[in-house]
Amino acid sequence: MKLLKLIANLGYGSRREVLALFADGRVRDAEGALLYGDDEIDPAQVVIDGAPLDPAPGMLLMLHKPVGYTCSHRDQGRLVYDLFPPRFRARKPVLSSAGRLDRDTSGLLLFTDDGQLLHRIVSPKAALTKVYRARLADSLRGDEAALFASGSLMLDGETRPLLPAQLVVMSEREVELHLHEGRYHQVRRMFAAVSNHVTELHRARIGGLTLDGLPEGEWRLLDAEEQRQLFDG
Repeated sequence: MKLLKLIANLGYGSRREVLALFADGRVRDAEGALLYGDDEIDPAQVVIDGAPLDPAPGMLLMLHKPVGYTCSHRDQGRLVYDLFPPRFRARKPVLSSAGRLDRDTSGLLLFTDDGQLLHRIVSPKAALTKVYRARLADSLRGDEAALFASGSLMLDGETRPLLPAQLVVMSEREVELHLHEGRYHQVRRMFAAVSNHVTELHRARIGGLTLDGLPEGEWRLLDAEEQRQLFDG
């Protein structure tokens, strides 16, 4: 792809605005040489205003989502896309989250602009394990682990029981829950089904990926090995 089109697709501006970047000498290679709109070059070697070019299409990144942010492009209030550079909203193909976390849930959230990869991540066939840590309003009553693992729990308004899930008890009101599907507000609804309420919820792992020290509100690009790790976990 010609460099002009690539940079425009990455959200740096309209065709005219990107042409101005070239005209002003702001687009260079890693050695400092001027680049031109019709050049074809490895995006990893491109620098704009001294900073590396944003990741090329096909990227996968992880975000440590804070509480208070909504997984939406258009809702009111704070959005997860506010945590990325503003030009990410203008990327083509569009950057989308692979699944969602509700406003009051923190933790690991994946984003990609690769439609096939997005489908592979969210497809039920992938059966990626998702690990959540929850704090509860009331103490466990004792039968939750057996019920969640039974594969017979039916949530309100649904006609198909949940897949078996593993509950790890950390204390009377703190648990870790391993899910193999991703239904709407699933963790909160599971505990509501046993007359309890989730007061804090955090997603710690998807597949073989963890946040691995990534600070809250920050994001980073995942390399090819980490993409494999996602599906191997």
